[in-house]
Amino acid sequence: MVAEIHGHRGARGLWPENTLPGLSKAMELGVHALEFDVALTADRRLVLTHDLTVSAVTSADTKPLSHDDELYPYVGRPINELSLAQLRTLDVGVRFPRHLDDPFALTQVAMPETRMPTLGAVLGLVNAYAADDVRLHVELKSDPTRPGLTPDPQVFTELVIDELDRHGRLDGSAILSFDWRIVTAAAELAPATRRFALIEEDTLHWHGCLGDDIPAAAKAAGADTISPEHVMVDAGFMAQCDGAGLDVAVWTVNEPELAARLLDLGVSGIVTDYPDRMRELWLERGLELPSPVSPLRPVGV
Repeated sequence: MVAEIHGHRGARGLWPENTLPGLSKAMELGVHALEFDVALTADRRLVLTHDLTVSAVTSADTKPLSHDDELYPYVGRPINELSLAQLRTLDVGVRFPRHLDDPFALTQVAMPETRMPTLGAVLGLVNAYAADDVRLHVELKSDPTRPGLTPDPQVFTELVIDELDRHGRLDGSAILSFDWRIVTAAAELAPATRRFALIEEDTLHWHGCLGDDIPAAAKAAGADTISPEHVMVDAGFMAQCDGAGLDVAVWTVNEPELAARLLDLGVSGIVTDYPDRMRELWLERGLELPSPVSPLRPVGV
């Protein structure tokens, strides 16, 4: 089994999350997979953002799209209430600490004047890098308990799969979601594309009564990989995953000691904010390291 390093939101601990420069840096550092989040705007554009509302931690207003825009300021507004043009006015390259225990504001390199990218722009970037060996893990942000903020899961999944297909990336991608309706839709629409059922204790109730064997329920929903919060993983859980025939990619793991224990349990992927730390662990253990992608060069250089 090849153990993989998955860069969380690119590499959130090092560079601004869900941004083109952050994803570029993560590829140049070297990861097996880039994980990032996608939401749907008011004008049905797919944009990279973790939250269903504009986050005050990762986004800052700069100016309204027009002088009489009644939706301004945009921070705090639902993503699906705003157009792509409105969201593109935000600066998403600087982390704004609101809590003293936020570690990322201390370790993340600021990239001011960075704009929120579309999924199409990310796919174009990856193709420009010719990063065929880097798998794209696209998490579709959906919360069944907040239907006013969440697009129809079937339509949302179709839009994402169509965009991946348009850029020739279906074979090199995976669809991820805590909302297993999206996992099921992806299994029907793109059965050859990998599907990750994300789980945490707080969202298990979304799926009704799952019984004692959560991996088996995830398999029945159409997943081929289960991606749990690391606190849920122990030997018993891994045995259930093995019985269901599911790979296990565990999140979010930032300490090498914890990652080492999880690798010993048999997980196949470590989702991390700090791929640099995991690369050191991989090197110590003699595991296969993901190759850094060569930086892009300006035309004519």
